[in-house]
Amino acid sequence: MHKRTKIKVAIAVLMVGMACMFVAVVTDHWAVLSPRMEKVNETCEAAHFGLWRLCKKSIYIGPESYIEGHGCGPISLPGEENCTYFKHFTPGQDAEIFEYKTQKEYNISAAAISIFSLAFMILGTLCLMASCSGKGGKQRDYLLKPAGMFYAFAGLCAFISVEVMRQSVKRMIESEDTIWIEYHYAWSFACACSAFVLLFLSGLALLLLSMPQMPRNPWETCMDAEPEQVE
Repeated sequence: MHKRTKIKVAIAVLMVGMACMFVAVVTDHWAVLSPRMEKVNETCEAAHFGLWRLCKKSIYIGPESYIEGHGCGPISLPGEENCTYFKHFTPGQDAEIFEYKTQKEYNISAAAISIFSLAFMILGTLCLMASCSGKGGKQRDYLLKPAGMFYAFAGLCAFISVEVMRQSVKRMIESEDTIWIEYHYAWSFACACSAFVLLFLSGLALLLLSMPQMPRNPWETCMDAEPEQVE
């Protein structure tokens, strides 16, 4: 496969990774939480949340949906939903999220890291656009290097954000004061995980493809080898 084709494939994969990360950041289905359901024919309140918003849903559990020993849900059942935004950056407030104080700190960290991931994606895209509009082959190759690095950094930030959110849910469930007994990660979380894999691996691939051509003979160095231009 020609080098130009490889770069196009890497860029296409990067576009998919950026779309996944954007969807993960703006949606609120990272995790779904369910309280204990004691009786049938009652209304319970499940919750799902993301980086910015918490949504609680009142669900009526009838005999056909009730499973003894399980929590409220599934969240896909019809019910009234009420969503509120986290007040991450509001000074002078000591709001508790999910009745657990440290939850706010985790969400602030995950949200901030996700913003860094978006910033790296923007920088990588700017370098990529400048590379595509460059006149000389050397200039195109040079700008592909920082683009690949920025995309790889964006993938790493996505991974850190995912891990912070995972630790947040884990610590909240293990708390003695929690009302939640069941949880699972939802499709926004899956989008963030996919973004990490696609951005990191494709960023590294773009960086490697922009490197000088390896020497053909053992007595040559990378500096002596003829550069492989991207047409």
